[in-house]
Amino acid sequence: MDNQSAVTLLSCIAQEARLDIFRLLVSTGAEGLAAGVIGDKLGIPSSTLSFHLKELNRAGLVHSRQESRFIYYSAHYQLMNELLAYLTENCCAGQQACCSDLSCVTTQ
Repeated sequence: MDNQSAVTLLSCIAQEARLDIFRLLVSTGAEGLAAGVIGDKLGIPSSTLSFHLKELNRAGLVHSRQESRFIYYSAHYQLMNELLAYLTENCCAGQQACCSDLSCVTTQ
């Protein structure tokens, strides 16, 4: 990952609703949630939610899949882990023993 990629990802989640959506999806796991459920849980109107999900998807932070008439969204854990690794690569002056493993492992 480079600075520009990190800035793009951080810019995408530097908006309150998108950060809330992303955090909800991270906590949900690889299965993800239907768009309507996300909107219900966070109290976001469907038109607004659609815009934010599109932005998260465009940045690569979420995956989407269609099942029947529903679209399910899930966090892109690998990209999230890459961003965390990039942000913390020089933590404690490079002494790996002082930082715990920040990787999130899912069954995607």
